[in-house]
Amino acid sequence: MLTLSHTTVFVLDQDSAKAFYTDVLGFELRDDVSMGAEFEGAGAGFRWLTVGPQGDPSRTIVLSDCSMGRDAESAEQLRSLVAKGTMGAGVMETDDCEATYRELSAKGVTFRQPPVHRPYGVEAVFTDDSGNWFSLTERAAPVRG
Repeated sequence: MLTLSHTTVFVLDQDSAKAFYTDVLGFELRDDVSMGAEFEGAGAGFRWLTVGPQGDPSRTIVLSDCSMGRDAESAEQLRSLVAKGTMGAGVMETDDCEATYRELSAKGVTFRQPPVHRPYGVEAVFTDDSGNWFSLTERAAPVRG
């Protein structure tokens, strides 16, 4: 059986992203390790920075520098896309979208869209400190037939 254990979010500044995901969103820090040059080939190594939901070790987000595993030109292209806010990074689920929206707004999180009722639930859209956008979703109760 295969399962997805890690997902990557490309960030512009790993220190800033670490603070945003842990202090603002409330994720727990999982790993913050400097890896040696042997992992990059001829490069200077990289920083393995991961966070995840409190108490849920099955879900991990890699907060990756855009240069990790890429040549300089590709890294700059990726950095440009992230900075422009063109990268949708996924869906974060909450039990109460309105309350989470108020809480995160009070912490300075930028929202592209306030909570709106959709067929699948209530959704707001926010950006992280690098410009990646996420759907913040409260699922609708399943329809029983």
